[in-house]
Amino acid sequence: MDNIKGMHRTCYAGELRIENVGQEVTLMGWVQKKRNLGGLVFVDLRDRGGIAQLVFDIDVDKEAFEKGEKLASEYVIAVRGKVCERQSKNPNMATGDVEVFVEELRVLNESQTPPIYVKDDDDVAEALRLKYRYLDLRKPKMQKNLMLRHRVTNIARNYLSDNNFCEIETPFLVKPTPEGARDYLVPSRVNEGRFYALPQSPQLYKQLLMVSGMDRYFQIVKCFRDEDLRADRQPEFTQIDLEMSFVEENDVMTMMEGFLQKLFKEIKGMDIALPLPRLTYKEAMERFGSDKPDTRYGLEFVNISDVVADCGFKVFADSTKDGKSVRGINVKGGAEEFTRKAISHLEDHAKLYKAKGLAWMKITEEGVTSPIAKFFSEEELESIKTKMGAELGDLLLFVADKDSVVYDALGQVRIAVADKLGLADPNKFNLLWVTEFPIFEEDEENGRFAAKHHPFTSPMDEDLDHLEDEDKLRLRAKAYDIVLNGYEIGGGSIRISDSEVQKRMFKALGFTDEEAYNKFGFLIDAFKFGTPPHGGMAFGLDRLVMLLAGADNIREVIAFPKNQNAVCPMTMAPSIAENDQLKELSIKVSIEE
Repeated sequence: MDNIKGMHRTCYAGELRIENVGQEVTLMGWVQKKRNLGGLVFVDLRDRGGIAQLVFDIDVDKEAFEKGEKLASEYVIAVRGKVCERQSKNPNMATGDVEVFVEELRVLNESQTPPIYVKDDDDVAEALRLKYRYLDLRKPKMQKNLMLRHRVTNIARNYLSDNNFCEIETPFLVKPTPEGARDYLVPSRVNEGRFYALPQSPQLYKQLLMVSGMDRYFQIVKCFRDEDLRADRQPEFTQIDLEMSFVEENDVMTMMEGFLQKLFKEIKGMDIALPLPRLTYKEAMERFGSDKPDTRYGLEFVNISDVVADCGFKVFADSTKDGKSVRGINVKGGAEEFTRKAISHLEDHAKLYKAKGLAWMKITEEGVTSPIAKFFSEEELESIKTKMGAELGDLLLFVADKDSVVYDALGQVRIAVADKLGLADPNKFNLLWVTEFPIFEEDEENGRFAAKHHPFTSPMDEDLDHLEDEDKLRLRAKAYDIVLNGYEIGGGSIRISDSEVQKRMFKALGFTDEEAYNKFGFLIDAFKFGTPPHGGMAFGLDRLVMLLAGADNIREVIAFPKNQNAVCPMTMAPSIAENDQLKELSIKVSIEE
């Protein structure tokens, strides 16, 4: 094995171009593949910058040639040589116009045959990729994703710093708060029987920073939630977190629009028109059935409750009372595209979201084709067609139920239809704000109200006097989410800054004064000493980078993620602690069979 002494890399392999011809370069990296043609050995050298072709020619340097013959995949090497123009150019490589004739080769480390191929199109199972993540990360695509993540964090840090935000770290060992998602608990050795929690967000600390007078804060910070995982969730995730004093909703949103404009210009070369579109929560739900609508395609909801209130189809007629509705989407030209079998699959999909069924109508040459057409008069069918904007060849899909079920089920059907028809342009990025979220949502499991976002969100001014009302679901918050292509990529709100209002909010959520003070007394006390109006938001960095990278899973943009069981297949964390460790922490493990 050779050593690196005296050699210094002059550039990355992927940087070589035709203008480098004639230059002497020193490259370092891994052997992607080798081809031995007798008197010539060709090696593809891979590093973080890309791939360059090396040529070992017995007539150029015999020693280098003989060592080159012994190279194998994933050997770590350093080479010195001259850049030459390739006789047979490769248009599929960024460096395909040139090659390096090697004059010196040092083998810095050898490699066993890797258990996975180090190439982008390897089609290896995710479990194996995560087990050998250090090899998986050698792939050009994965390295590109990590470098993209670095660029995004740099843009965020520079933008916020240029706008007078101060980067401040907040604690990772915090007070457990059993509201919302489950905490990850950390036992304290020096305080026997007591536990810290890992933060779900820096929410309380950044509000206290506003009390302190640090009126613009940000942090790129790890957060932790012990919750069920999905493709776009991890037990530990990263936020671009910020807070501002002396602001209203529009001030925060305008500041963040500037960040997004800068981000898309630098990352995608796109000019984002400002201000971004805004939808109220109510409008988003009524039009798309989602508080994070994908607006790259239409398929907007149409409420036909008024048309079918007195119809002969009982399912529809019974769903026109208060709190219920009949809504549909018009799949333009979908009559031929969706067979009975395909519609049946959509119905099964709707039932996953508590719908009792999915009604449908096809507009054909013969008229309206549908199992339910017989329940309607010709006049009623014409009214439905008119209301839905239906034309020949269209497919109409309906859900009738409680509004919440209609929104959820038909919203998911909308997405499924768009996926099948390929309506979502992957090269299009639609950003919008969703505002005026409900303050509360029903916690059916505990039989009480829960905060839709968190209990520190300020009510709309006109709703503040109604915190004690029984009908709390109609109350709105000064909350806003930023949505990109059907994903919520960030959210925030104007916070409560008055201790009495905060107490009222806790009471509305079912806390006794004692419970509220026990959990959040330090915040209530702080608000008594001159608290400015303040608000902020946080972007989900992992999800944002995932969308910018065109990936379909956040594990593709995280260096060392967990799997869907919250396990690291590489290190096998979490693992069983030693008995001595548990004893020192005064912990006894008892697992129920």
